[in-house]
Amino acid sequence: MRTDIVHPGAGELKYEIRAIVARAKEVEARGTPITWENIGDPVAKGEHPPEWLRDIVASAAREGATFAYSPTQGLDATREYIARERNLEGGIQITKNDILFYNGLGDSIAHLYGNLHPKARVIGPDPSYPTHSSHEAAHANAPHITYALDPTRGWEPDLVDLEAKLNAHPDIAGIVIINPDNPTGFVYPPETLRAIVALAKKYNLFIISDEIYSNLAYPDSRMQKLASVIGDVPGLALRGISKEFPWPGARCGWVEFYNRDKDENFNRYAQSLIEAKMLEVCSTTLPQYVIPTVMSAPRYYPYLAERIARYDERSRYAHQELSTVPGLIIHKARGAFYMSAVFMPARDDKKFVYDLLESTGVCVVPLSSGFNSRLTGFRFTLLEPNQATFEKTIATLKAAASVREHI
Repeated sequence: MRTDIVHPGAGELKYEIRAIVARAKEVEARGTPITWENIGDPVAKGEHPPEWLRDIVASAAREGATFAYSPTQGLDATREYIARERNLEGGIQITKNDILFYNGLGDSIAHLYGNLHPKARVIGPDPSYPTHSSHEAAHANAPHITYALDPTRGWEPDLVDLEAKLNAHPDIAGIVIINPDNPTGFVYPPETLRAIVALAKKYNLFIISDEIYSNLAYPDSRMQKLASVIGDVPGLALRGISKEFPWPGARCGWVEFYNRDKDENFNRYAQSLIEAKMLEVCSTTLPQYVIPTVMSAPRYYPYLAERIARYDERSRYAHQELSTVPGLIIHKARGAFYMSAVFMPARDDKKFVYDLLESTGVCVVPLSSGFNSRLTGFRFTLLEPNQATFEKTIATLKAAASVREHI
């Protein structure tokens, strides 16, 4: 080309979670069955939405309105329902005008970073979910800036490290939290959330809280959403139905804006996101349309409770087995359906993961390259519905991690 057409940040777009699939397919073609523990797709793992939920979707699909565009920000009735439910939880109050729908949270995250001022940075956790870390790094054409989650303290954020980074990088404009966390399964305690909000207030920052798993927090997790503690600090929360219903193929998520009236610069940023969405017209109508009916159904939250109980039980089993491995740090998940194990001392986790795949067919994700982390280890899921298969997978991970040299 006579001029370079590649965005300077393109090299920062990495997604090991799916990149490993190509190698797994090669292994599978040689006759080794693959145990897919790399991607958090409940449906692909056999956890299909219940019949009553599918009936709601099927009925809605027969209505002509679901074939039309929605308003740019999303269907009025759905945004009103979400705002009403959010307000009943306490904390900051919002209206339908504070909600903006996207085609999944991947879409929203790309827009959040793509519409930031080119010099504005957003700091995120380490380990970090790659959709956040890659888009932020690509936006800035620089490595993603992170604060440490501490595996020796149950994955608690290192707030001293966070504040040191805020002082070292005056271009940081925002803080990302993922709550419940992917890849660790950690849930931020309320006092930790309040401390992060206090830092945002002190340094005049905004907060992004990715809460895609917020309704999949475990009973003893003390889960609180950002809206309950944010006070007058500008921020936004990301939510969606891909993991909850579960319906990942719907590609349906939304952003909730908080305290637009408290900071004119943040308000202009939020408005730029809405105007950018206008260029796309709107997000997919059908999944938006069914949200109020599904979430208000008497069976919905009992259904989620059943799923959560299964994840909790698998988390406890995995912790029981893997915590006995010398040199491996692991904590029970308190939300979502992931766990991460850390090698102490560090090992070449990418080699470990690819050797594991070649020799056993178990496909997990390395922490270092998969989650932009200073740590080495691996992430696996709690989605396997067959208990015998799940226990076999944990036994395979235990045996592999117990070998001091690479398998």
